[in-house]
Amino acid sequence: MASQEETVRVDSWLWAVRLVKTRSLAGTACRAGHVRVNGERVKPAHTVRAGDEVRLHHLGRERIVVVSRVIRKRVGASVAAECLVDNSPPPPPREEVAVAGVRDRGAGRPTKRERRDLERLRGR
Repeated sequence: MASQEETVRVDSWLWAVRLVKTRSLAGTACRAGHVRVNGERVKPAHTVRAGDEVRLHHLGRERIVVVSRVIRKRVGASVAAECLVDNSPPPPPREEVAVAGVRDRGAGRPTKRERRDLERLRGR
């Protein structure tokens, strides 16, 4: 008797390994075409097995992971990290937020000219 490989739904697996916060978000990402398994866009019910490459575009970032172990239930972060091999490019550096203009206490609101100067400085 041949042993069948373990499979699990892709939306459930994405949620279980903590790539998305909720399973419904994983399903929505699949329906929107943001999830690819082995290069093909998939629906939430598509099954994944060990060795599959999963690409997820989520929160403005491309995540490329290889399934190393199939799990059905959400587990701790350390266990979830063992269930995938992350081949994602490093995240882009965070933009440094310009410091808001420091005003003396009691100086009141900025004038129209000061506001325009601040916006010009911030590049808006």
